Formats: sequence, structure tokens, C-alpha cells
Amino acid sequence: QVQVVESGGGLVQAGGSLRLSCTASGLPFDSYAMGWFRQAPGKEREGVACISASGGSTGYPDSVKGRFTISRDNAKNTLYLQMDSLKPEDTAMYSCAARILYDRGACTGPPSGITYGYWGRGTQVTVSS
Repeated sequence: QVQVVESGGGLVQAGGSLRLSCTASGLPFDSYAMGWFRQAPGKEREGVACISASGGSTGYPDSVKGRFTISRDNAKNTLYLQMDSLKPEDTAMYSCAARILYDRGACTGPPSGITYGYWGRGTQVTVSS
């Protein structure tokens, strides 16, 4: 059974930083590209970062490029998201997932949720102004 668990969320002031973690079990972690997604109340889910299975390529939308950094430690089956220069508009529930469709090891740009599965429950990030 696949389990994905996120942690590291919290309340932070604008301009601050947070580091999210995501641990996966029950799947060959180093065979899957992984992604981070967020969803705020009343808004559509947005892919904010992806990383290839090897860690050699990453992708971000313009909204977070230069502020967020995705990384992974395949030896620990763990995915990370370093978030710097946080803004109030970054407030959302953040979830991670594995790419399960169309070349599961690849990250070719900002992730699209329709190609990802094995979702975690998420961790809340709140940025105060």
C-alpha cells in the first residue's frame, strides 16, 4: 500500500521561509518524478514544483520561480520543498504526489495534477502580511 505523508507546514510572516517534507512508502520512490501542489479555498489546484526521478531536472511555474526549490533524497524516500520570500498569496494546503502517467520519471515543466497520483493529505501553509 502506497503512503505519502507531508509535514513542515505552519504559520509564517511574509518574507519568511518554510521547508516542507514528503515521505513516501510502498512504491519504488526513485522511479517516480514527484511534484508539489497547492490549493487555496475557492481556487483550483496549482502545481508549484516537480522533480525528475533522478533529481536531474526540475520545473516551476512563474508564480514561484526563484523563490521555491524542490529537491529529493532517494535514499530516504523523501521529497522537499524549500520556500523562501513567502507571500500571503502562497497561503494554501500543500500536497505532494507521484507522477503516474506519461513517462513517470520525467519532469518537463510545471506539474499538471492530472498526471499525478498517490496523493498525500497535505500540510497547511499560512503566510501572514
